[in-house]
Amino acid sequence: MTAPLLIAQITDLHLGFVPGDADEPNAHRLRTVVEAVAALRPAPDLVVVTGDLTDRGDTGSYERVRDALSPLAMPVHLLLGNHDRRDAFTTVFPDHALDAGFVQYSVDHDGLRIVALDTLDEARHGGAFCDARASWLRDRLDAAPDRPTLILLHHPPRPVGIAWMDTDPREPWVARLAAVVRGRTNIVGILAGHIHRPVATTWCGVPLLIAPSCAPEVALDLRPIDADMPDDRAMIAATPPGFALHLWDGTDMLTHFETVGGGPVVARYTPALQPMVREMLAERPVPSLAPSPGG
Repeated sequence: MTAPLLIAQITDLHLGFVPGDADEPNAHRLRTVVEAVAALRPAPDLVVVTGDLTDRGDTGSYERVRDALSPLAMPVHLLLGNHDRRDAFTTVFPDHALDAGFVQYSVDHDGLRIVALDTLDEARHGGAFCDARASWLRDRLDAAPDRPTLILLHHPPRPVGIAWMDTDPREPWVARLAAVVRGRTNIVGILAGHIHRPVATTWCGVPLLIAPSCAPEVALDLRPIDADMPDDRAMIAATPPGFALHLWDGTDMLTHFETVGGGPVVARYTPALQPMVREMLAERPVPSLAPSPGG
Protein backbone atom coordinates (compact mmCIF):
# COMPACT_ATOMS: atom_id res chain seq x y z
CA MET A 1 0.00 0.00 0.00
CA THR A 2 1.23 3.50 -0.87
CA ALA A 3 2.39 5.50 2.14
CA PRO A 4 0.23 8.59 2.83
CA LEU A 5 1.67 11.77 1.33
CA LEU A 6 1.04 15.08 3.09
CA ILE A 7 1.27 18.20 0.92
CA ALA A 8 1.12 21.76 2.29
CA GLN A 9 0.04 24.39 -0.22
CA ILE A 10 0.92 28.07 0.17
CA THR A 11 -0.17 30.63 -2.40
CA ASP A 12 -0.30 34.33 -3.31
CA LEU A 13 2.52 35.70 -1.18
CA HIS A 14 2.80 39.06 -3.00
CA LEU A 15 6.11 40.00 -1.41
CA GLY A 16 7.21 43.45 -2.54
CA PHE A 17 3.72 44.95 -2.43
CA VAL A 18 5.43 47.77 -0.51
CA PRO A 19 8.54 48.27 -2.67
CA GLY A 20 11.85 48.19 -0.81
CA ASP A 21 10.28 47.37 2.56
CA ALA A 22 11.55 44.00 3.81
CA ASP A 23 9.31 44.39 6.86
CA GLU A 24 6.07 44.97 4.93
CA PRO A 25 2.78 43.41 6.15
CA ASN A 26 2.90 40.66 3.50
CA ALA A 27 6.30 39.56 4.82
CA HIS A 28 4.81 39.23 8.33
CA ARG A 29 1.88 37.25 6.96
CA LEU A 30 4.15 34.88 5.07
CA ARG A 31 6.34 34.39 8.13
CA THR A 32 3.37 33.29 10.23
CA VAL A 33 2.29 30.81 7.55
CA VAL A 34 5.79 29.35 7.18
CA GLU A 35 6.07 29.00 10.96
CA ALA A 36 2.70 27.24 11.09
CA VAL A 37 3.60 24.83 8.27
CA ALA A 38 7.02 24.12 9.79
CA ALA A 39 5.37 23.31 13.13
CA LEU A 40 2.85 20.82 11.70
CA ARG A 41 3.01 17.29 13.13
CA PRO A 42 3.24 15.07 11.29
CA ALA A 43 5.37 17.27 9.08
CA PRO A 44 4.33 17.69 5.45
CA ASP A 45 6.31 15.61 3.00
CA LEU A 46 6.53 18.57 0.65
CA VAL A 47 5.32 22.14 0.15
CA VAL A 48 3.95 23.61 -3.07
CA VAL A 49 3.72 27.37 -3.58
CA THR A 50 1.23 28.10 -6.34
CA GLY A 51 2.23 31.49 -7.68
CA ASP A 52 2.19 35.23 -7.17
CA LEU A 53 5.35 34.80 -5.13
CA THR A 54 6.01 38.51 -5.57
CA ASP A 55 3.87 41.51 -6.38
CA ARG A 56 6.07 43.10 -9.05
CA GLY A 57 8.41 40.33 -10.17
CA ASP A 58 11.64 42.01 -9.06
CA THR A 59 14.80 40.15 -8.09
CA GLY A 60 14.94 41.61 -4.59
CA SER A 61 11.47 40.32 -3.77
CA TYR A 62 12.38 36.83 -5.01
CA GLU A 63 15.41 36.90 -2.74
CA ARG A 64 13.10 37.68 0.18
CA VAL A 65 10.80 34.82 -0.87
CA ARG A 66 13.80 32.47 -0.88
CA ASP A 67 14.86 33.60 2.58
CA ALA A 68 11.32 33.45 3.98
CA LEU A 69 10.84 29.85 2.81
CA SER A 70 14.26 28.68 4.04
CA PRO A 71 12.96 27.38 7.44
CA LEU A 72 11.01 24.67 5.59
CA ALA A 73 13.05 21.47 5.79
CA MET A 74 11.01 19.52 3.24
CA PRO A 75 11.16 19.89 -0.57
CA VAL A 76 9.51 23.10 -1.80
CA HIS A 77 8.13 23.36 -5.35
CA LEU A 78 7.41 26.84 -6.74
CA LEU A 79 5.06 28.03 -9.50
CA LEU A 80 4.55 31.37 -11.21
CA GLY A 81 1.45 33.55 -11.11
CA ASN A 82 0.40 36.63 -13.03
CA HIS A 83 2.43 38.96 -10.78
CA ASP A 84 5.63 36.99 -11.34
CA ARG A 85 8.36 37.38 -13.98
CA ARG A 86 10.30 34.42 -15.35
CA ASP A 87 13.72 36.03 -15.79
CA ALA A 88 13.96 37.41 -12.25
CA PHE A 89 12.50 34.22 -10.78
CA THR A 90 14.95 31.86 -12.48
CA THR A 91 17.85 34.15 -11.54
CA VAL A 92 17.08 33.62 -7.85
CA PHE A 93 15.76 30.05 -8.19
CA PRO A 94 18.02 28.44 -10.84
CA ASP A 95 16.85 24.96 -9.76
CA HIS A 96 13.48 25.90 -11.30
CA ALA A 97 14.99 26.44 -14.74
CA LEU A 98 12.94 27.16 -17.83
CA ASP A 99 11.73 24.20 -19.89
CA ALA A 100 10.87 25.25 -23.45
CA GLY A 101 10.64 28.83 -22.18
CA PHE A 102 8.31 28.14 -19.27
CA VAL A 103 8.59 27.25 -15.57
CA GLN A 104 7.03 23.81 -15.90
CA TYR A 105 8.23 20.50 -14.50
CA SER A 106 7.22 17.06 -13.28
CA VAL A 107 8.42 15.34 -10.09
CA ASP A 108 7.54 12.07 -8.37
CA HIS A 109 6.88 11.72 -4.64
CA ASP A 110 6.19 8.23 -3.28
CA GLY A 111 4.13 7.08 -6.25
CA LEU A 112 2.36 10.38 -6.89
CA ARG A 113 3.42 12.34 -9.96
CA ILE A 114 3.20 16.10 -9.48
CA VAL A 115 3.05 18.22 -12.63
CA ALA A 116 3.58 21.97 -12.25
CA LEU A 117 2.26 24.20 -15.03
CA ASP A 118 3.13 27.74 -16.06
CA THR A 119 -0.05 29.76 -16.76
CA LEU A 120 1.71 33.13 -16.84
CA ASP A 121 1.18 35.65 -19.63
CA GLU A 122 3.35 38.61 -18.68
CA ALA A 123 1.05 40.97 -20.61
CA ARG A 124 -2.15 40.24 -18.65
CA HIS A 125 -3.59 39.20 -15.29
CA GLY A 126 -5.58 36.27 -16.65
CA GLY A 127 -4.17 32.85 -17.36
CA ALA A 128 -2.48 31.45 -20.44
CA PHE A 129 -1.79 27.99 -21.79
CA CYS A 130 -0.45 27.99 -25.33
CA ASP A 131 -0.06 25.12 -27.78
CA ALA A 132 3.55 24.57 -26.70
CA ARG A 133 2.56 24.21 -23.06
CA ALA A 134 -0.35 21.94 -23.97
CA SER A 135 1.99 19.72 -25.99
CA TRP A 136 4.45 19.59 -23.07
CA LEU A 137 1.71 18.52 -20.64
CA ARG A 138 0.27 15.96 -23.05
CA ASP A 139 3.70 14.36 -23.47
CA ARG A 140 4.18 14.10 -19.68
CA LEU A 141 0.76 12.58 -19.11
CA ASP A 142 1.03 10.19 -22.04
CA ALA A 143 4.39 8.91 -20.76
CA ALA A 144 2.69 7.32 -17.70
CA PRO A 145 -1.07 7.24 -18.32
CA ASP A 146 -1.86 5.11 -15.26
CA ARG A 147 0.27 6.90 -12.69
CA PRO A 148 -1.70 8.95 -10.12
CA THR A 149 -1.06 12.58 -11.03
CA LEU A 150 -1.64 15.88 -9.25
CA ILE A 151 -1.61 19.02 -11.42
CA LEU A 152 -0.52 22.40 -10.04
CA LEU A 153 -1.20 25.77 -11.63
CA HIS A 154 -1.84 29.34 -10.54
CA HIS A 155 -5.00 30.30 -12.44
CA PRO A 156 -8.12 28.20 -11.85
CA PRO A 157 -9.45 27.14 -15.27
CA ARG A 158 -13.09 27.80 -14.34
CA PRO A 159 -15.09 30.64 -12.75
CA VAL A 160 -15.74 30.53 -9.00
CA GLY A 161 -18.34 33.32 -8.72
CA ILE A 162 -16.10 36.29 -7.84
CA ALA A 163 -16.82 38.32 -10.98
CA TRP A 164 -13.72 40.53 -11.06
CA MET A 165 -11.36 37.59 -10.40
CA ASP A 166 -13.07 34.91 -12.49
CA THR A 167 -11.68 33.03 -15.46
CA ASP A 168 -13.99 33.18 -18.46
CA PRO A 169 -14.57 29.52 -19.44
CA ARG A 170 -14.63 30.59 -23.11
CA GLU A 171 -10.98 31.64 -23.07
CA PRO A 172 -8.87 29.64 -25.55
CA TRP A 173 -6.31 28.67 -22.92
CA VAL A 174 -9.01 26.92 -20.89
CA ALA A 175 -10.06 24.88 -23.92
CA ARG A 176 -6.45 23.86 -24.61
CA LEU A 177 -5.96 22.67 -21.05
CA ALA A 178 -9.30 20.87 -21.01
CA ALA A 179 -8.41 19.04 -24.23
CA VAL A 180 -5.37 17.56 -22.50
CA VAL A 181 -7.00 16.80 -19.14
CA ARG A 182 -10.49 15.61 -20.10
CA GLY A 183 -11.03 11.85 -20.05
CA ARG A 184 -7.91 10.94 -18.10
CA THR A 185 -8.74 8.80 -15.09
CA ASN A 186 -5.38 9.11 -13.31
CA ILE A 187 -5.56 12.85 -12.47
CA VAL A 188 -6.40 12.88 -8.76
CA GLY A 189 -6.71 16.64 -8.37
CA ILE A 190 -5.76 20.12 -9.53
CA LEU A 191 -4.35 22.66 -7.05
CA ALA A 192 -4.58 26.39 -7.81
CA GLY A 193 -4.26 29.82 -6.23
CA HIS A 194 -5.02 33.30 -7.59
CA ILE A 195 -8.48 33.74 -6.04
CA HIS A 196 -7.18 34.72 -2.56
CA ARG A 197 -9.72 32.59 -0.74
CA PRO A 198 -10.39 28.87 -0.22
CA VAL A 199 -12.60 27.23 -2.84
CA ALA A 200 -13.42 23.59 -3.55
CA THR A 201 -15.03 22.62 -6.84
CA THR A 202 -14.54 20.33 -9.84
CA TRP A 203 -13.43 20.88 -13.41
CA CYS A 204 -13.43 18.29 -16.21
CA GLY A 205 -14.53 15.77 -13.61
CA VAL A 206 -11.43 16.41 -11.48
CA PRO A 207 -11.35 17.97 -7.97
CA LEU A 208 -10.14 21.58 -8.22
CA LEU A 209 -8.87 22.93 -4.88
CA ILE A 210 -7.95 26.59 -4.43
CA ALA A 211 -5.93 27.47 -1.32
CA PRO A 212 -6.42 30.53 0.87
CA SER A 213 -3.83 33.24 0.35
CA CYS A 214 -0.91 34.51 2.38
CA ALA A 215 -1.66 38.06 1.27
CA PRO A 216 -4.99 39.67 2.25
CA GLU A 217 -8.14 37.87 1.17
CA VAL A 218 -10.55 38.73 -1.62
CA ALA A 219 -13.94 39.56 -0.13
CA LEU A 220 -16.77 37.11 -0.75
CA ASP A 221 -19.28 38.85 -3.02
CA LEU A 222 -21.06 36.81 -5.69
CA ARG A 223 -22.89 39.71 -7.32
CA PRO A 224 -22.10 40.78 -10.90
CA ILE A 225 -19.77 43.76 -11.15
CA ASP A 226 -19.93 46.71 -13.52
CA ALA A 227 -16.58 48.18 -14.63
CA ASP A 228 -18.32 51.52 -15.27
CA MET A 229 -20.13 51.79 -11.94
CA PRO A 230 -18.14 51.55 -8.66
CA ASP A 231 -20.65 50.41 -6.01
CA ASP A 232 -18.52 50.64 -2.84
CA ARG A 233 -18.47 46.87 -2.35
CA ALA A 234 -15.73 45.29 -0.24
CA MET A 235 -12.89 44.06 -2.45
CA ILE A 236 -9.99 43.04 -0.18
CA ALA A 237 -10.13 42.13 3.51
CA ALA A 238 -7.24 41.88 5.96
CA THR A 239 -8.37 38.52 7.30
CA PRO A 240 -5.65 36.25 8.75
CA PRO A 241 -3.50 34.36 6.22
CA GLY A 242 -3.97 30.68 5.52
CA PHE A 243 -2.80 27.58 3.70
CA ALA A 244 -4.14 24.23 2.50
CA LEU A 245 -3.11 20.77 3.63
CA HIS A 246 -3.72 17.90 1.21
CA LEU A 247 -3.46 14.23 2.20
CA TRP A 248 -3.04 11.68 -0.61
CA ASP A 249 -3.64 8.20 0.78
CA GLY A 250 -2.96 6.32 -2.42
CA THR A 251 -6.61 6.34 -3.46
CA ASP A 252 -8.22 9.67 -2.52
CA MET A 253 -7.25 13.26 -1.83
CA LEU A 254 -8.38 14.82 1.45
CA THR A 255 -8.00 18.60 1.92
CA HIS A 256 -8.10 20.91 4.94
CA PHE A 257 -8.02 24.70 4.74
CA GLU A 258 -6.29 26.34 7.70
CA THR A 259 -6.33 29.93 8.97
CA VAL A 260 -3.22 31.06 10.82
CA GLY A 261 -3.61 33.24 13.90
CA GLY A 262 -7.37 33.51 13.57
CA GLY A 263 -8.16 33.33 17.28
CA PRO A 264 -7.18 31.91 20.67
CA VAL A 265 -7.36 28.22 21.53
CA VAL A 266 -10.52 27.60 23.57
CA ALA A 267 -9.87 23.96 24.54
CA ARG A 268 -6.82 21.70 24.86
CA TYR A 269 -6.41 17.97 25.36
CA THR A 270 -6.10 17.86 29.13
CA PRO A 271 -7.25 15.14 31.56
CA ALA A 272 -10.59 16.95 31.72
CA LEU A 273 -11.26 16.10 28.05
CA GLN A 274 -9.78 12.59 28.16
CA PRO A 275 -13.11 10.81 28.82
CA MET A 276 -14.67 12.46 25.77
CA VAL A 277 -11.71 11.50 23.57
CA ARG A 278 -11.79 7.91 24.81
CA GLU A 279 -15.51 7.65 24.14
CA MET A 280 -15.24 9.09 20.61
CA LEU A 281 -12.30 6.89 19.63
CA ALA A 282 -14.00 3.79 21.00
CA GLU A 283 -16.85 4.35 18.52
CA ARG A 284 -14.48 4.07 15.55
CA PRO A 285 -13.53 0.52 14.61
CA VAL A 286 -11.56 1.60 11.53
CA PRO A 287 -8.05 3.13 11.61
CA SER A 288 -7.63 6.86 11.28
CA LEU A 289 -6.83 8.34 7.86
CA ALA A 290 -4.05 10.44 9.41
CA PRO A 291 -0.44 9.59 8.59
CA SER A 292 1.61 7.89 11.26
CA PRO A 293 3.71 10.15 13.51
CA GLY A 294 6.87 11.29 11.82
CA GLY A 295 5.26 11.65 8.38
